[in-house]
Amino acid sequence: MNEALAPWQQRVHDQALATLAAGRLGHALLLCGPSGLGKRAVADRMAAYVLSAGDPVAEARNRPLIAAGTHPDLHVVSFMPNREGTRLRTEIVIEQIRELGRQLSLTPQYGRAQVAIIDPADALNGSAGNALLKTLEEPVPGRYLWLVSARPGRLPATIRSRCQRLEFRLPPREEGLAWLQGRGHAAAAASDALQAAQDHPGLADVWLRGDGLALRREVAADLGALETGRADPLEAALRWSADERAVERLAHAAEHVRDQAGRAGLTDPDRLHKLAAWFDAANRARELLRSTVRADLVMTDLLLAWRDASRQQAGKGDNR
Repeated sequence: MNEALAPWQQRVHDQALATLAAGRLGHALLLCGPSGLGKRAVADRMAAYVLSAGDPVAEARNRPLIAAGTHPDLHVVSFMPNREGTRLRTEIVIEQIRELGRQLSLTPQYGRAQVAIIDPADALNGSAGNALLKTLEEPVPGRYLWLVSARPGRLPATIRSRCQRLEFRLPPREEGLAWLQGRGHAAAAASDALQAAQDHPGLADVWLRGDGLALRREVAADLGALETGRADPLEAALRWSADERAVERLAHAAEHVRDQAGRAGLTDPDRLHKLAAWFDAANRARELLRSTVRADLVMTDLLLAWRDASRQQAGKGDNR
């Protein structure tokens, strides 16, 4: 939490605090934008400021408490374990929102404010969303409710309309590249990763710190082999689904196909349509993998569809 904010994060942070100082910051905020740009980091830093009433000494003291999730006036709602305790739930449920409402009704312990962060807010199920509306519609002075979401379109319009938006956008390429180099990445590697990540510096940083680029190349090679009939989709599906990073594989696959669609452009509308349909299918499969559906069946259906679409495209070319 003591780490300096990235430039694009600092801009959003400063914008929010300037709005607060001007008395125009509402009790409900929606921090939204692409995943991996540090929305939660900004929310935590803002919480440290608000819960310290702008006192720099108190803010420095509160930051470690907020980072550890132990500040009594900060309430974080996220995924909780299922009843068996075997895994995390894939949605935020009504009981969590009711408990949040109870906590916000209490007197703050350290000062005059309380902050609640719901992350990711788009994981609220229908009942939880309806329960949240009551809190949004009946604001209490000194109570701040911040929703963090990479997919705000999944939130009901009734919730979105009651929140001020703080938008996170991809920074200019030069800024992202300088930030990556500042984190110790070599210039050439940072440039390659940033290009592969479509100028998303957070994603590029994750890849550079692990083997994300190697996995991306492996996924592209698998799709190419399936496309030309050099690989068995069933074998690939079993291998992909057995990987603990199956969801990440699907993200790379979707991005690879998106790149292909961009190259297809207007020169081959039929191929562009098929690539777009498979891109959507890959993203739906990512959601299914977060449920109880068998991963191998999801992967098999997806990769068979890729092979079949490739065959149809090849047949079309042969008939020209």
